[in-house]
Amino acid sequence: MGLVHIVFGPQGAGKSTYARRLATENRAIHFSIDSWMIELFGPDMPQPLDFRWIMDRVKRCEQRIWVTASDVAKTGGSVVLDLGFMKRENRSEFVELSHTCSLPTQLHFVDAPHDIRKKRVLKRNSERGDTFSFEVTSPMFDFMEKQFEYPTDDELAMSIVFDLAQLQ
Repeated sequence: MGLVHIVFGPQGAGKSTYARRLATENRAIHFSIDSWMIELFGPDMPQPLDFRWIMDRVKRCEQRIWVTASDVAKTGGSVVLDLGFMKRENRSEFVELSHTCSLPTQLHFVDAPHDIRKKRVLKRNSERGDTFSFEVTSPMFDFMEKQFEYPTDDELAMSIVFDLAQLQ
């Protein structure tokens, strides 16, 4: 059986960078919600953005990603799920899905202080490097900031914690 890595944290903390490195180091398959959403639904994205429209499609992508990722893990490959996991319920759901399939799971919490995260997002917008999928405006950042649920003590106890501020 392969290992299911679940990477989560607030926006701009470095989840995608961390997840890519984790996948490379562990010879795992990296699944990124941003790349799936942009490729499948980017051209159809309503303007102005509609949060419900986006979340309906995120859920569809998550379901399809899980089917594929669990197939990979059941055959011995490891996977890195870089799906945002903004809500505790969503993280718990994927941990439970893994346990239901008897797949070992490792949580990875990636964090950084608010000011560092906002600077990273604005820099990513202007540089449009490897982890850029779409522009995150200041109002979008502020809205999503309220959506993230920090991990419980139980989640932290099961997580490898990476704090970007330690590298600054």
